[in-house]
Amino acid sequence: MAIRFTSYEWYKQMLADPQGMVSGQATFMAGLAAGVTEAVLVVTPMEVIKIRLQAQHHSMADPLDIPKYRNAAHALYTVVKEEGVGALYRGVSLTALRQGSNQAVNFTAYSEFRARLQAYQGKTDLPGWQTMIIGLVSGAMGPLSNAPIDTIKTRLQKTPAEPGQTAIGRIVAISSDMWKQEGSRSFYKGITPRIMRVAPGQAVTFTVYEFLKEILERGREMIPGGQYEE
Repeated sequence: MAIRFTSYEWYKQMLADPQGMVSGQATFMAGLAAGVTEAVLVVTPMEVIKIRLQAQHHSMADPLDIPKYRNAAHALYTVVKEEGVGALYRGVSLTALRQGSNQAVNFTAYSEFRARLQAYQGKTDLPGWQTMIIGLVSGAMGPLSNAPIDTIKTRLQKTPAEPGQTAIGRIVAISSDMWKQEGSRSFYKGITPRIMRVAPGQAVTFTVYEFLKEILERGREMIPGGQYEE
């Protein structure tokens, strides 16, 4: 979240017009770039480890059935040792596409909802409960817009790559198998729990973000001009 919001604000400033105004298109592009940034820096390697841990099949009732990965640190060590560092970035293109599209939709929807509420109510500061509601709605729109990408990405990262198989070849093969064996609904498997995870998280994040931003801006205005204060 720290990487997401920091990079989003940076990209937004880069894309602002000479008067400092940020258009809807610029907001979309800033969200897209922020999503790609977080995907490359932290999301992809951590998701590979998370998915490997979650995808283990073993019986806890059988003491001899020892799982391959004991914890996150052991999973990280084992994946790097057996498959190389590159394995941590398996599915990075799909992860970047998912995170990018997710944040593009998320930030654009949130900015639009916020601007409309401000105009309707005639004030710039929104109460926390309104920020939470529009954060919840905009947070749900991201997963709905890119569920197939997330499903294919998860299956791609779940298992090691076959020798000689390219990333594009695996994506095509996984997509084809899903369509043939499970039908179109398979591309939206897990959409409900994903929305239940992402939407409330975005509601809380946007509310805290707006609250802290207001405090920091208020503190900046109180500092006398030309003075430096730690």
